[in-house]
Amino acid sequence: MKRRRSLLFVPGNNPGMVANAGVFGADGVIFDLEDAVAQDQKDGARILVRNALAVLPMKGCERIVRINSMDRPIWLEDLEAVVAGGADSIMLPKAQSRAEMEELDRALSDAEKRVGREEGALDVIALVETPTGVENSGDIATARRVSGMLLGAEDLTAALGVPRTVDGEEISYARGRMVMAAKAAGIDAIDTPFTDTDDMEGLVKDVLFARSIGFDGKALISPRHVEAVNRAFTPTDGEMEWARAVVRALEEGERAGKGAVSVGGKMVDAPVAARARKTLAMRGEA
Repeated sequence: MKRRRSLLFVPGNNPGMVANAGVFGADGVIFDLEDAVAQDQKDGARILVRNALAVLPMKGCERIVRINSMDRPIWLEDLEAVVAGGADSIMLPKAQSRAEMEELDRALSDAEKRVGREEGALDVIALVETPTGVENSGDIATARRVSGMLLGAEDLTAALGVPRTVDGEEISYARGRMVMAAKAAGIDAIDTPFTDTDDMEGLVKDVLFARSIGFDGKALISPRHVEAVNRAFTPTDGEMEWARAVVRALEEGERAGKGAVSVGGKMVDAPVAARARKTLAMRGEA
């Protein structure tokens, strides 16, 4: 199981940040070939990212590339380069429909075949950032290769014509819809970045809220946010102690032939047991 507590955006045209992308402690790095790169730098960024994928050691860090959106012909050039470079996953911006995801899947299969990689080797993370994408998130989530969905709140609120606020009430519907679609499909739900790089108190509040409604991780635009986000999406010692107690009670009950057990006076049913085991797995105790 991939851990995606923190996915750090890195501009694909910045050699210094690309070279150091793996040292910040994020679970994954998103090399960006889209919004962070000016049109006249697209070719150079694509070459830089392809070479970095091929040579940089990034053990334990998922290497994701945000290619250009499918309404721009260069998305196929991006795809060819990063599949050859050895990317782990592709992020598709402005994902809006299952048909797009199926077209991406076919293009990936063709590229994998051309460069000699195993068919299906690359995962896809769908970046949902339009009203149409939000409404179609259930179809997108169940498409082949899609292992995660990221909510892009900046583009979404621009499309809605509303201000983006710190409290995020304007994206509450989109957040809920994304989480439900992702959980129903059994994939990761990744929350939108917190864009104020200096407001650490606001960041922590935002991350804890995201976790409380079911998100599995968060995208980041600053390396300064990595530690706080990783901590927020890691079960606390108290949560781990509770989970161990639940599993221990279940095992003892099974040996004793009991049909039901309780922990702290509360009955342990199937959803509680599943939550306890998931909590343990999040810190490597499965």
